[in-house]
Amino acid sequence: MTLPRINGIHHLKFAVSDLDRSLAFYEKSLGARRIEKFDHRRPDGVLFAYILEVDGLGTHLELRLSPEQAASEAGRDHVTLTVDTHDELKAWEAHFESVGVSHSPVLTGLVGWVLVLEDPDRRRIRFYTRETHPMGVGVSSDPYWLGNDHESPKDS
Repeated sequence: MTLPRINGIHHLKFAVSDLDRSLAFYEKSLGARRIEKFDHRRPDGVLFAYILEVDGLGTHLELRLSPEQAASEAGRDHVTLTVDTHDELKAWEAHFESVGVSHSPVLTGLVGWVLVLEDPDRRRIRFYTRETHPMGVGVSSDPYWLGNDHESPKDS
């Protein structure tokens, strides 16, 4: 049987508890730009989602107001972005430091290096390198950034 064709990803959707706070976060951390003509509104005019453009993402990012769902996703990492090299990952780390964004240190993953970003709803976005190292050598073990521990360092 021949399956119908999939033509990529239309957009990513993140549930958020506060549209403006999340917009400000994604603007400063990833250089996102709001595409106002794509704002989502209910028939009564109430705004419930922003659509963002992020260079290099390859698709749009939707921030959809849903506080309950956002709370249920705290500590989860549904998306892993890629960068080419360890040096580029270090540059992202320096950028996050300069704009005051919560993030992990650069960690050693199974085959490359990883950096984890945390958004205002405590959703995790991982950055992983295409550059590799020998598989399994010196793999980091960080219970907060890589484990199932969902307690924020700010709370401990």
